[in-house]
Amino acid sequence: MSELGPGQRELRPSDFVVSGPVAHWDGQQAASAYHEPQLLLEPPSHFRPKVKRPAILFALTCLSTFWAGTTHWMPAEFMASLSSARYAVLTQWKDGLIYMAAVIFILLMHEMGHFLQTVRNRVPATLPFFIPFPFAMTGTMGAVIGMDSSRGNRKQLFDIGLSGPWAGLIVALPIIWFGIKMAKIVDPVHAAEAFPFGNPLIFKLLTAYLRPDVKPGMVLDIRNPLLMAGWVGMLITGLNMLPVSQLDGGHTIYALFGRKARVIARVFVISAILFIIIFEQYTWTVMLTLVLLLGIDHPPTRDDSTPLGPWRYAIGVLSLAIPVFCFTPLIL
Repeated sequence: MSELGPGQRELRPSDFVVSGPVAHWDGQQAASAYHEPQLLLEPPSHFRPKVKRPAILFALTCLSTFWAGTTHWMPAEFMASLSSARYAVLTQWKDGLIYMAAVIFILLMHEMGHFLQTVRNRVPATLPFFIPFPFAMTGTMGAVIGMDSSRGNRKQLFDIGLSGPWAGLIVALPIIWFGIKMAKIVDPVHAAEAFPFGNPLIFKLLTAYLRPDVKPGMVLDIRNPLLMAGWVGMLITGLNMLPVSQLDGGHTIYALFGRKARVIARVFVISAILFIIIFEQYTWTVMLTLVLLLGIDHPPTRDDSTPLGPWRYAIGVLSLAIPVFCFTPLIL
């Protein structure tokens, strides 16, 4: 590899940031995350995001989320039989369309919250890359955008990092509201068999308020397409606001506390490891491993001394409570 010239540096693991619904990494080219280190040049002032690849991935994610909703979030089971898949599409396509529209809208708003702030702050970024996953219950692994966060200061990083989760929540909460109002009441044993994940605190609070007819010992059927899309939206938002690495929560604690955020991130990772071991929640091992590979510590911004101001600081502290309400780490 040739020597680095002026305005160039070699890509580091910390340039790749998990954010958005499942991931959002730094670096201008998504492909560079999976190849040998390349030169990161100073982006030209006329930088324009490419459209073709994001558009193709968006279309594929629409199809995979439609498939997940059509199969009532059991896509892998229906892939074994062509006749079963055909029957699911013909009889449950409405659920597929509703789920697809709702979950894509949540993901799109989350990522566009990030993207529009990068445009506002003149930080070069790609359009969102949606990730189809037709074998998963959710039908998607979320979405990613690429950006060079080192070109933004502390305040700009704060705005970019928090705009995504709040934009997603603004869309997800009405979807959850209508999903709870419309969902059927079922026996919790049968519900657990069909959906082996817990509900976040926001679901429990809204259910108690909106559905007083849900008697003790009964639960709402999470397989309602709007309710399921809202659940996915809460999972995505809660995950991204965990205070570690370059998740949206990692951006937030770094903007709030600067270098001291490293202590918070490391305490969180140790706590997460202990939680997985003690409560035997080994499903989260993959997510934790990805975070560790990306790096626990957040890299510095272009100017860490830029003040946030009292309003941003208050919003940032309030936003740290998002995982408490939106994320459930327990698998039933």
